[in-house]
Amino acid sequence: MTEEKAAPTSDSILVVGGGISGLTTALEAAEVGYEVFIVEKNPFLGGRVAQLNQYFPKLCPPTCGLEINFRRIKDNPRIKVLTLAKVEKVEGTPGNYDVTINVIPRYVNENCTCCGDCAEASQTEIDSDFDFGMKKVKGAYLPFEMAFPARFVISPEIIGSEDAQRCKDACKYDAVDLEMGAKTLNFNVGSIVWATGWEPYDATKIDNLGFGEHPNIITNMMMERLASPNGPTKGKIVRPSDDKEPESIAFVQCAGSRDENYLPYCSYICCMASLKQATYVRERYPEAKIYVFYIDLRSPGLRYERFYDQIKKDENIFLIKGKVAEVSEDAANKNITVVAENAVTGEKIHQTVEMVVLATGMQPTTATTKLPADLTYDDDGFIINDFETGGMFAAGCANKPADVVSSNQNATGMALKAIQTLVNR
Repeated sequence: MTEEKAAPTSDSILVVGGGISGLTTALEAAEVGYEVFIVEKNPFLGGRVAQLNQYFPKLCPPTCGLEINFRRIKDNPRIKVLTLAKVEKVEGTPGNYDVTINVIPRYVNENCTCCGDCAEASQTEIDSDFDFGMKKVKGAYLPFEMAFPARFVISPEIIGSEDAQRCKDACKYDAVDLEMGAKTLNFNVGSIVWATGWEPYDATKIDNLGFGEHPNIITNMMMERLASPNGPTKGKIVRPSDDKEPESIAFVQCAGSRDENYLPYCSYICCMASLKQATYVRERYPEAKIYVFYIDLRSPGLRYERFYDQIKKDENIFLIKGKVAEVSEDAANKNITVVAENAVTGEKIHQTVEMVVLATGMQPTTATTKLPADLTYDDDGFIINDFETGGMFAAGCANKPADVVSSNQNATGMALKAIQTLVNR
């Protein structure tokens, strides 16, 4: 049930964040009988997983896991969902929290059938945040094909304009509501799970790697969108400067990670993400050469180690132990030269490729935006769980860098902690 108006009680659990960790937390708690409210700042559930082409351990597309979870939510009346919502204030103690939530308007009501007439009518184009600005969407848009809730969004950029009126006039179901306003909700809940997720580290801050200066240098999450069938290129991996199919790509590991100037920690997922993306390229372009520059390659667990072993057998994938010091662009053809020192041989390498992918680190959203609650953070912005006091808990990547499997395991544990708070009041 989405956009439910009923207010929760202190017997309820509030889950902040509707990514994979938040969904797991909510479902685990609701399916044993507890009322759960999900608050998500985006107009859709699914978080970062929704943006991936494939994810471990089975290299499934997002539809594989998210579709099942969305169905479980639809079928469970104990789960209520608020999208485009943000927690503004938390007061109280474990078992009794007063929470203030602000919900901004979607400008599209529950009459929406996703027919797309509003988007057809819109003449405005805006950057797609979902695709990291690599494509444009209309002023009325569906975030992605399997977005949940399945409902269009009218961008606030066009509200008050003739374009917004065109969207309204085109809707034969009276779903476009340009008078929809923001609202403030006050909830009382017994426990809160912060599943606020992560964001890619801002690669423009990394002085020596050229992101934002050279068009053919992209991030690992941008590569996921390029490879995705619902991405800006419909799954065709091409370099941004000229849409050319690349014959050579360099992956630069620890881009901003394990560096006291940027992110001092290892983000856990980056090595395997790059090796996975190398397979995207090799499957599409069998003759393409892949160069992976790394400090250390991390393959945590037997399944990942086996995947790594398969990569090493590929004669067109070259693993180079060496930290990239600088990059430069050939102004004529937009190729990129990567400079690094081979830590094994001592050789200085100048490798020219047609495209570079930066394995930017995983940064918790709480590193840049602190939450309006009495929480403790480590030096990197991750929430430190206080199990002694209880009441509020961090799940998934709000607590530590993690892959999907680890995030789900952690989220299950935090669902149990939230339930314990209610039981022990």
